[in-house]
Amino acid sequence: MTEESWGRIRNELLKSVGKSNFTNWIEPLKLDTFENGIARFEVPTKFMRDWVSRNFAEQIRQHLEKAGENVARVEFHVPSRSATSPAAVTERSSKSKTGAPRAPDDSVLTAAPLEARFTFDTFVVGKPNELAHAAARRVAEGGPVTFNPLFLYGGVGLGKTHLMHAIAHELQTRQSELRVLYLSAEQFMYRFVQALREKEIMGFKEMFRSVDVLMVDDVQFIAGKESTQEEFFHTFNALVDQNKQIVISADRAPGEIKDLEERIRSRLQCGLVVDLHPTDYELRLGILQQKAELYRSQYPGLKMAPGVMEFVAHRITTNVRVLEGALTRLFAFASLVGREITLDLVQDCLADIIRASDRKVTIEEIQRKVAEHYNIRLADMIGPKRVRTIARPRQVAMFLAKSLTTRSLPEIGRRFGGRDHTTIMHGVRKIEELKATDSQLADDLNMLQRLLEA
Repeated sequence: MTEESWGRIRNELLKSVGKSNFTNWIEPLKLDTFENGIARFEVPTKFMRDWVSRNFAEQIRQHLEKAGENVARVEFHVPSRSATSPAAVTERSSKSKTGAPRAPDDSVLTAAPLEARFTFDTFVVGKPNELAHAAARRVAEGGPVTFNPLFLYGGVGLGKTHLMHAIAHELQTRQSELRVLYLSAEQFMYRFVQALREKEIMGFKEMFRSVDVLMVDDVQFIAGKESTQEEFFHTFNALVDQNKQIVISADRAPGEIKDLEERIRSRLQCGLVVDLHPTDYELRLGILQQKAELYRSQYPGLKMAPGVMEFVAHRITTNVRVLEGALTRLFAFASLVGREITLDLVQDCLADIIRASDRKVTIEEIQRKVAEHYNIRLADMIGPKRVRTIARPRQVAMFLAKSLTTRSLPEIGRRFGGRDHTTIMHGVRKIEELKATDSQLADDLNMLQRLLEA
C-alpha cells in the first residue's frame, strides 16, 4: 500500500465517518509500514491511539480490504521519542469472527453507542414527561444556550436515556458540524483514570473541553469519587465559560445525590432541573399503542381482542422498559402458537410480569408525592430540618412507606437521610395516633394512598 492509495482510502473514510470524526481522529493518522498483512499507523498521543483503536480500527481495516489490500490486522503506535527508547505499545484490531463492531455516528463522539430507535419521533409524550420532552427539544434545536446544564432525572425506565439519545441524534441531523460527546459518567471516570495512568491528562482535558455539547448519563455514578469529581467540575466550568451546552441525567435530583460535592451540586442546580415522573395510565396506553403499531407490520394477520391494551396499561405499572418488554413477549408468543391475543392469553403469557407489577410502590415515589402534596422541597423531606411544616409531612411519608412497601424500618430509615429505625418507628406511631383524631390528616392519608396505588 502506497501513500497515494492510503489517500484514496482516507477519502472514503471521510464519507463514512463524517467530517468531524475524520478531522479529529482519522486525519492525524500517518501510514508507517504495511508488511505481512499488518498495516501500522503512527498517532500523536497514547490517548488518540486508544480512542482510534476502540472506535475506528475495524472500520479502517474494512476500508483497506475493500480497496484491494490484504489486511489481517491494523496497529497504532506512538512514535518513540528517542532511538534507545523501548518499542511503543500497540493496540490492534484483527478480523472479527463474530462480525464487525458498530460504526460510529457522523458527528457524535460516542463512548457509549447511540440507540437508533431512541429519537423524538419514537418518544411518547404525556403529562409525566411533557416538560422534560419540551426542554430536550429546545436543546436539540441547537440555538443559543438558554439553560445550562439541562438536568434530567427520574427512576429507571422513565425515558431519561431515550431523551439524551434523541438530543444527540437531532443535533447530528440539524448541525453536523457540532462536536457532540455522549457518554456515561462511568465512562468519563474510566477515561480520566486511563489518562492519569498513561500520563495523557492534557489530551483528556483537550478532548473534553473542545466539544460543543457534552452529554453525561447517570452522573450519580461519580458521587464519592473525589478525583473524578474534581476533573468533572473543572470540565463543567470550562464548557460553561465557553457557552457550550451541557446535558446531564441522573436517577435523582442534584440535591438528593449522596456524596456529591457541594460545589458540583450547586453547579448542576443552576440550570434547568426537570423530573420525569412515573408513568400514568394514559401515557402507558399511548406507549403500548405506538409499539403495537410497529409490531402489527412485523406480525401481519395477528389479531388482538378489544380491551387488551387497556388491561396491560392498567396492570403493568413498573416502567416503560418492562411495559415494552411485555408487549414484545406477547406478540412473539401469540405468533408462535398461532393464536389471537385475548385477555386470557395475556394473563397466561404475562403472569410473572403482572405479579411483579402489582402494588410496587417505591419509597422515592412516596416521598415525591407527599412533598408535592404539602408543598415542601424533596430535599427537606430527607434533610435534618425539624420545623413542624416539614417534620409532619416527613412522618406521613414514613407512615406510608411502612404501610405500602415491604421495606424494613432500617431500610426506610436509610432512605430518609440515614435516620435510625427508632425514628421511623416513632414517626409511624405518631401518625397512627393523630389520624384517629385529625380528620384532615386522615383525608390526606386516604388521598395519598389512592394516588400511590392508582
